Amino acid sequence: MIKAFNNLRISASGLSAERLRMDTIASNMSNVSTTRGKNGEPYKRKVALFQENLTHELNKDTGKDEEKLLGVKAVGVVDDNSEFRRVYDPSHPDADKDGYVLMPNVNILNEMADMIASTRAYEANVDAMNSEKSMFMKALEIGR
Repeated sequence: MIKAFNNLRISASGLSAERLRMDTIASNMSNVSTTRGKNGEPYKRKVALFQENLTHELNKDTGKDEEKLLGVKAVGVVDDNSEFRRVYDPSHPDADKDGYVLMPNVNILNEMADMIASTRAYEANVDAMNSEKSMFMKALEIGR
């Protein structure tokens, strides 16, 4: 592949990863009051997991195996196993005999902070792609 496009691929992988993260956060926020799911338990907060996407290449000059960064990749979305919140609401249909309801382990303030961080990371990747595109255009103008 053409090495000139590596930076675009890295930024594109970042965009894809941050979109998954934002979708996961949005799902958490929309289920902040879901007290009973398919399994009968409250909604469990989800967390998107990423890891670096590396490839091993043989360096032609040294003959050594080197790792090259290709961006990030989503490993999956996992449940946050922290404890559910207990809220006193005896009128709720899911209340126990003491009047407490198990609520999802979603903290809306933490989710908003995560959403802001994810949005900023997404914007940084867009800016990097636009800068790379601008450099390509300038290089093409030189060739005229």
